[in-house]
Amino acid sequence: MNRWQLLAPFVLGCLLACSSDGADRDQTGLLDAEDVLPEPDDSGRIDSISVDIATDAADVTPDAPLGPSADALAAFCGEGFEEVEERIDEALAELTLSEKAALMHGNFPLPTDGTWQTNGNEERGISGFHMLDGPRGLSRFSEREGTSFPVAMARGATWDPELEYEVGRMIGAELRLHGADTLLAPTVNILRHPRWGRAQETYGEDPLHVGIMGEAFVRGAQNHVMAVVKHFAANSIEDTRLEVNVNATERTLREIYLPHFARIVRSAQAAGVMSSYNQINGEWGSESVFLLNDLLRDEWGFVGFVVSDFTWGTHNTVPALTAGLDVEMQFPQIYGQPVVDAVEAGEATVELVDRAVRRILRSQWCFEERTVDSDLTEFESEEALSLARDVATRSMVLLENRGDTLPIDRTTGLTIAVVGSLANETNTGDRGSSHVESTSVITMLAGLQDADGEAIAQVQTADVVIAIVGYSEDEEGEGQIAAGDRESLALPADDIALLVAASSLSDRVVAVVISGSSFTTADWGDDVEAIVVAWYAGAAGGDALASLVFGETNFQGRLPISFARGDQDLPPFDNTSLVVEYGYFHGYRYLENEGHEPLYDFGFGLSYTEFTHGELVTEQTNGSITVSVNVTNIGNVSGVETVQLFVAAPGVAVERAPRDLRAFTQVELAAGETKTVRLEVPLVDLRYFDEITGEWALEDGEYTFEVGEKTATVAF
Repeated sequence: MNRWQLLAPFVLGCLLACSSDGADRDQTGLLDAEDVLPEPDDSGRIDSISVDIATDAADVTPDAPLGPSADALAAFCGEGFEEVEERIDEALAELTLSEKAALMHGNFPLPTDGTWQTNGNEERGISGFHMLDGPRGLSRFSEREGTSFPVAMARGATWDPELEYEVGRMIGAELRLHGADTLLAPTVNILRHPRWGRAQETYGEDPLHVGIMGEAFVRGAQNHVMAVVKHFAANSIEDTRLEVNVNATERTLREIYLPHFARIVRSAQAAGVMSSYNQINGEWGSESVFLLNDLLRDEWGFVGFVVSDFTWGTHNTVPALTAGLDVEMQFPQIYGQPVVDAVEAGEATVELVDRAVRRILRSQWCFEERTVDSDLTEFESEEALSLARDVATRSMVLLENRGDTLPIDRTTGLTIAVVGSLANETNTGDRGSSHVESTSVITMLAGLQDADGEAIAQVQTADVVIAIVGYSEDEEGEGQIAAGDRESLALPADDIALLVAASSLSDRVVAVVISGSSFTTADWGDDVEAIVVAWYAGAAGGDALASLVFGETNFQGRLPISFARGDQDLPPFDNTSLVVEYGYFHGYRYLENEGHEPLYDFGFGLSYTEFTHGELVTEQTNGSITVSVNVTNIGNVSGVETVQLFVAAPGVAVERAPRDLRAFTQVELAAGETKTVRLEVPLVDLRYFDEITGEWALEDGEYTFEVGEKTATVAF
């Protein structure tokens, strides 16, 4: 182990953790998107966006290898790709081996001028990469404040890819204004178990949903910067993430842990992919020939660059180079001089080096033409904060509302008590690599006070008690440099005691839970009248909560993950062993397959109104099944319904899930209004991977299509 390997964990860990305020918790009272998105309907919403994106699914599971074809290069780089390739040819002919190797790694273990940088070559017109996290905004490594958006799990709860496009665009614009050109986001690892410490960074547990949201983010971000989708692949444990070997069948990988990556690199043309720390079936993520070469390059036709995860993400020079790792971050350990040595010793070829450098230069030079300067003139602009507020409002999920406790009618002169250790904390999420420093965060207490004036009272005398409870950076976060995996699905003991005590004093208690994933309610759920999942809501979370609980805005968030009743109903979460097995089932698919009733189902969320669905009408045309359904708002206020289409396959040829999400869309309805929604499912989306033939297959038989309580069947 060299001196940088010894130093880097301390330096990186201190950067991320040493600046935490460590305060004790106390109890206290736009760019035009028409080129990538369909036109909105008369209501102003885009009801068909998920369907339009889903129709690209034929590209997600290709039958034949594509490689770096002319079509792939044109899609990635634009019409001028041939000129870029010629320019690369000239550079490769002129650069020495040492100069090439120098382009393949970061140049310092710490950020320089607020970005993680790789070497450039000024004489050859090569600028190098200037990288920054973040999945929720301008990383703290920029050494400046930026807009703190709700975490990706919260944004997954919006089920709104149009909105996520705008988030990606805004985060990209702030990075570009800062001087970065590469965004290390989005995180699109599947949430296999809710105790995963980094759950908040991804969009949810379903591959289709995660892929659609991630694709929208990348499309938005790449107006201004290169986006790097991460972590490839099967990365969903923190405490052992540097060493663990995840074993999974090829079918499980291809159907569950990989299709969303394929969608994003193929449909959104992500500039880069970050390999994972962990091993997959005995190969390190940075050395996996199956992932980085056979799938990513040969099958999916990816022509961008692959970068390692930071500090601990690389191991061996020749295996990494052979597999297709192009860039090592954030300083040279296996690349640089070791690459030169390997070539001179005959252990690696110049062609392998040229292949990596070609992909590096292609990404830099193509995106110099594709991206535009930021249209922002300041950080944390009103436009950005308004978007953060809108996202937080649309993301919060109403789980319980007994006796119509919510909304709170302020005109009746009710008094409110706001309690909880997190009520007045700037609790925006994990303080790992995704953390954003913001100059102004509206806490839950501040938002409620701003909306309700002086009506904050003591619990004993209040008409309504709002308890702000849940998790913080102390309970869940990134491994090694922050809290790591969560120890339990239960809320912290102090919070449970608070909820029980408040419920004994008041018959109108609203529990607002801050969380990065699901939680259990066994000790307190029946005692409170309402439960709101606020997630980590970003800079404007307090304002968003106030607008919802006081009825200025209707709840429209829907769970992007299932809530189980306890650990006993979930697949094992082993964050101590160095070899783990990932089975075919997880999340709602696991609960249903095992016959476990969820506490709250995937896609669930209440509203201040109620929606009904008509009978399903199916039509098979052009390799797709189109399902039409009338959706009616039967309540007294307007609202947004998220229409989710699940499909149950025959499951005779191979074991299948009881049902899989295959399309979704949203529709806004006034009170009493009905609209017809059309959802399209390409037949290729109904296939399974046959491990015997090594090909995708569509099973004959009867398929059941389900929207809400309505079903229809189609036979092939």
